[in-house]
Amino acid sequence: MKILLYSMNFTPELVGIGKYSGEMAQWLHAKGHDVRVIASPPFFPNWAVSEGHSAWAYRKTDWNGITVWRAPTWVPARPRALARLAHLFSFMVSSMPLLFAQIRWKPDLVFVVEPPLFCAPSVLFFSRMLGIKSWLHIQDYEVDAAFGMGLVRGARVRRFALSVERWLLGRFNRVSTISAAMLDKARDKGIDETRLVLLPNWVDVRSIFPQPAGASDADGTTGYRNMLGIPADEVVVLYAGSLGAKQGIELLADAAHRLVAAAHIHFVFCGNGPSREPLKAACANLPRVHFIDLQPAERLNELLGMADIHVLPQRADAADLVMPSKLAGMLASGKAVIVTAHEGTELSNVVSGRGMVVAPGDADALADAIAQLAMSRPQREAMGAAARSFAETELDRNAILQRLERELMRCVAEPLAVPAPTGSRP
Repeated sequence: MKILLYSMNFTPELVGIGKYSGEMAQWLHAKGHDVRVIASPPFFPNWAVSEGHSAWAYRKTDWNGITVWRAPTWVPARPRALARLAHLFSFMVSSMPLLFAQIRWKPDLVFVVEPPLFCAPSVLFFSRMLGIKSWLHIQDYEVDAAFGMGLVRGARVRRFALSVERWLLGRFNRVSTISAAMLDKARDKGIDETRLVLLPNWVDVRSIFPQPAGASDADGTTGYRNMLGIPADEVVVLYAGSLGAKQGIELLADAAHRLVAAAHIHFVFCGNGPSREPLKAACANLPRVHFIDLQPAERLNELLGMADIHVLPQRADAADLVMPSKLAGMLASGKAVIVTAHEGTELSNVVSGRGMVVAPGDADALADAIAQLAMSRPQREAMGAAARSFAETELDRNAILQRLERELMRCVAEPLAVPAPTGSRP
């Protein structure tokens, strides 16, 4: 198959959508498919264009045999509501010529990743013009999230945005998303069951695997613990990922303050993003809080293995609109996980029995859960074993991408017909 991947975020971004888009493209290419990519210059999670790339110029590169076009994109230093919208709009406008430059190549299918939904109209027009298939993959419901988190306001604006979104989603040959709850939301938006695909974010369970929290490296040191001065017998609470608005990161500082007297508990925050400096400021007087930058992919297993407990805060107003991509690695590492989520949400359902779930925004409950697990190695180990088992059976990269490949081939083989949206569920 000839597949055009239209994904704003792409490798070498280490976390989030870019990581998964890059791994998917590489896997499909290795299976013999002809893959091309349209993306922005890498900028996430720092919200600054990476060294060696340009925010203002078109670039064409070869990445492991895959042709990648980079569209100039404005990247705001502070991605607030209007700035974020302008950022997404700039990519839509600048990437459109790259999309229509593929007319002569004529892919069998265009696979576009949301966000940004702004790119959907041009993909639909391009696909209809060439008589090829279109596939929308939803990593975040950005319209719902924007209103839910208060980034955009107004009842009329919301109704209009949701009606446009519904119309667009109803015209794709396939719509996929990353969790069962997000799939239910697609049904509520009128997408026919025959066009829905569950495509969860995966983890390479052969690269991420359980190891003792104080395990030594090949050179005899104790890796990250040695670097940070953390004794092997003390408890590490780790957050590793982007530091942005959706995460509710401020809760971690509140929990660390409540546990300041627990001399055996260390917090390690590994990540970059707009919330990093406020988090550092909030933790300035805490002696056992450590900050490190995002680490290279080849050290991810070592990083995750340092933890005794993983923490994953999430804002209540983002529940079921996004599914944190970092969760897969946490589960595969075989360590206990604490998440903030309301009961009945997808995040809560996944973690229950494999970790602990506390209410979003409740720093006391989060601190109590950390203290409870820090005191009980057997409980941590039992939860970690259950988490690892779930990752092996439900989140294995090869199994998920093999299912995706079959769905792609099935989609391409179907007779071309313009999808019609159905009514919403009662």
